[in-house]
Amino acid sequence: MGKRKIAIERIDDIPNRQVTFSKRRSGLVKKARELAILCDVQVGVIVFSSTDKLYEYGSSSLESIIGRYHKQKEEHPLMNAASEAKFWQREATVLRQELQQLREMHRQLMGEQLSGFGINEMNDLENQLKMSLKRVQVRKDQILTDEIKELQQKGNRISQENVELYERIQVISKENAGLKKIYEARVMNEENERFNLQLSQPESQSSEPLTKAMEQGYIVFLQTDYSCFSSSSLTV
Repeated sequence: MGKRKIAIERIDDIPNRQVTFSKRRSGLVKKARELAILCDVQVGVIVFSSTDKLYEYGSSSLESIIGRYHKQKEEHPLMNAASEAKFWQREATVLRQELQQLREMHRQLMGEQLSGFGINEMNDLENQLKMSLKRVQVRKDQILTDEIKELQQKGNRISQENVELYERIQVISKENAGLKKIYEARVMNEENERFNLQLSQPESQSSEPLTKAMEQGYIVFLQTDYSCFSSSSLTV
């Protein structure tokens, strides 16, 4: 929904009129300041409120702007309406001629409407085109050089990041190798402990029957794997 247009007429409501005056005055001063900065001109604003309160703004000294204004009026009296109209008509004619010349020059630079040109005009146009082409090439080379430098900087940054990543991978690999060795050693110790425990249990169980067999006069042959025994009876 667009903004509703406000009728340009006197505001009867006094509070609303004061609020509008404050906003519009601030906007006017802001526009004057921007005009002075952007266009490098001298701007002076003088405002009297309905209560005869003075508000002023000057891009430079307001007194110097007013003095310049009076001096300009004395040196160049204001023209009447007819003279002013003729002045602007002449200005419009000059501007139309300049625009026409620029259009013709543009067409000539594009290689059009060259039928009436002699050798000298053609040489001048060729030199002008060569100078223009040279400026374009210089600008193009500058842009390419800047892009190449930027790409080289990006490549250097990427190479540095790759080196840092490689170093981090090497550190992680060493840490993993150390952890693997510790894990393998722990597994080996656990297996050895289980193996020793399995060996110790049969010895304790077989010691008592062996003693009894020796007391009864049997000769016992012990094999290396402790899995079986061979015995024979002796006559006393």
